[in-house]
Amino acid sequence: MGAGHGHGHAGGRHRWRLGVAFGLVAAFFGVELTAGLLSGSLALVSDAGHMAADVVALGAALVATKIATRPDGTGRRTYGSYRAEVFASGFTVLIMLGVSVYVVVEAVGRIGQTVDVSSGPMIVVGAVGLLVNLVCLALLRGGAHESINVKGAYLEVMADAAGSVGVLVAGLLVVVTGAGQWDTVVAVAIGAFVAVRAVLLGREVLAVLGQHAPHDVDLDAVVRDLEGVPGVAEVHDLHAWTLTSGMNVATAHLVLRVGADSQAVLAGAQTALREWHAIEHATLQVEVTPATECHEATW
Repeated sequence: MGAGHGHGHAGGRHRWRLGVAFGLVAAFFGVELTAGLLSGSLALVSDAGHMAADVVALGAALVATKIATRPDGTGRRTYGSYRAEVFASGFTVLIMLGVSVYVVVEAVGRIGQTVDVSSGPMIVVGAVGLLVNLVCLALLRGGAHESINVKGAYLEVMADAAGSVGVLVAGLLVVVTGAGQWDTVVAVAIGAFVAVRAVLLGREVLAVLGQHAPHDVDLDAVVRDLEGVPGVAEVHDLHAWTLTSGMNVATAHLVLRVGADSQAVLAGAQTALREWHAIEHATLQVEVTPATECHEATW
């Protein structure tokens, strides 16, 4: 079996969703930015900035899914290029945080100033933006639970949908009260919401890049189930991590009981990991007695 052999890929299955969402968001971005600049609405401009972040994030996600499914011709990428999706999600996090900082800085700059905002464009563009975001959310929801890449794009669009609601609310408050400051207040609220979503997604990205055990894998249960395989006396040197969304990987050493059939033990252990813990790729080593090099290793 050659290096870099293939696996099922969650992000690639949902690439068409990313493509359609990218087209819709990119088409609307120019409209919102123009309306924000002409109306003087910071809420619209900030939401347009977040929409621009959506365009970049969705574009990066599309590129990442293409790279992830591309065959490795070098022979050096033994796990393929699946991590490209994780890096794209990390890029999305940076964009979301950047937009949040921009909104807060602009809002602070307005303190003490008289704000004159045209509420009509805010309401109309906010409503159209909300419709576009709802369509994109419906498209991306199907893949958000399977791919961290699609999830990053989904959270970006979700935050933008909240931004569109905020723009609508700000426009209505300006109409009712005549106070343009509501535009600034809502803009800061949008920025804070985006920042929180970015931090949550960032934690997931760092957990994958740090090779933490998958959040849905109970390592104690994995050890118990492997020790329950007929012929296994002990399990040690267990490692589990996530390569990319939907691809959990594990390695372990299995100490055999006297007279145990090593091939039967390997087959049983692979089945246990696959069926009970959703670990499709596992590299297992069988030992008659615990190997001395395992205890002599310095890490």
